[in-house]
Amino acid sequence: MLTEPSPGERLAAALRRSPIYVDPSLASALPQAERRKLLAKFAKAPAPVFVVLVPLVKGGTWTEADQLATVVHDRLGRDGIFITFDDDTDDLTAREWGGDHQARDAAWAVTLDRAMDDAPLAARLSRITDLIVSGTGSQEYDRVSAEINERARKRREKDGATEPGASEDDGGLALPLGAAGVAVAGAAGFLLWRRRRMASVRREGSGLLMPRTVFATASRANEEQLREQASREVIAFGELLDESGVPTTGEKARVLMATALDAYQAAGKTLDAARGVPDLAGVLVLLDQGRDALASAQAVANGKPEIPPMPLCFFNPLHGDAATKLDWRPVGSRKRLRVQTCRPCARAARNKQTPDVLMDHRDGRDLPYYEADPSQSVWAETGYGQLRDDLIHRILRGDLDRE
Repeated sequence: MLTEPSPGERLAAALRRSPIYVDPSLASALPQAERRKLLAKFAKAPAPVFVVLVPLVKGGTWTEADQLATVVHDRLGRDGIFITFDDDTDDLTAREWGGDHQARDAAWAVTLDRAMDDAPLAARLSRITDLIVSGTGSQEYDRVSAEINERARKRREKDGATEPGASEDDGGLALPLGAAGVAVAGAAGFLLWRRRRMASVRREGSGLLMPRTVFATASRANEEQLREQASREVIAFGELLDESGVPTTGEKARVLMATALDAYQAAGKTLDAARGVPDLAGVLVLLDQGRDALASAQAVANGKPEIPPMPLCFFNPLHGDAATKLDWRPVGSRKRLRVQTCRPCARAARNKQTPDVLMDHRDGRDLPYYEADPSQSVWAETGYGQLRDDLIHRILRGDLDRE
């Protein structure tokens, strides 16, 4: 009996016929004549380019850009550059496998470029492709970013505003009132978004960091699959540590390497004792912290700044990067917590909806992991490292064994 192909398999099949796939609901946004022009440019690119334009809708088949690109790449079985919409916006983003041709920088440069405001979809795709072909994506991203900084600086001088972004809290900006204040606030918010993007770029530039595709896979895995994946990642991190050869003559590099080694030991210990998905998620959290420390140790040893750390989603670490800060009050509590979450979970919480929470099984019932008794769950006590900064130490001293 033939099984119906999955949505990812259908998209992969379409890309084998043509590297541009546009959902029928969006067909008018990219006419056939424009597609032919793009295909001619793709032929000059240093790597295969695939465009997958489908709606990204919460609760739909595809909800996030990384999820879409990862699944399609896996089903297609070919490396290359995958250009999609950026989550729930009409901006474009790019993911690349099998090389580094500055594709994501190119997409972000076009998104940030004031000259591309209101440009049609075909023009933005064409511009991204030009930057990939010329190999100037990162250079253009830096240029556009510098322009934004300069415009903001001049506006601050004109309006007497304080430095935007001095605090990342939503209410942490001291701004003047009136239209000028609104403009500066907009610049501040945009610059904060850009800084987070730049932090992501710096992270992606290090091969020592946890590949974000790990979480796209982990979030869809059952317990057995997640255990196998966690085991593979522990082995991979151990091999990285063996091969790293980071010089530790400086105190800072020494401390970071010690943290990386402790995290590796804690991850292995957690994997050995793991009794369910919450523990297996903890393995990936510890590995992510360890890889961050290793990458920072390497950077510091080379005279560069530390790699900006990026915690994983508070509500469910398997969602991946926690790019959004959120003031959140647990049900039944008067205490508000400052946590970092993925964007879908942040949107749900702000809309008074229940985020897609990682569940734990306690006393015969399922409950959000953070509602477990902290004396019995190191994950609830530490919020997977967000509520306390000593998660690695607690695992090594045996806190997992008390559960």
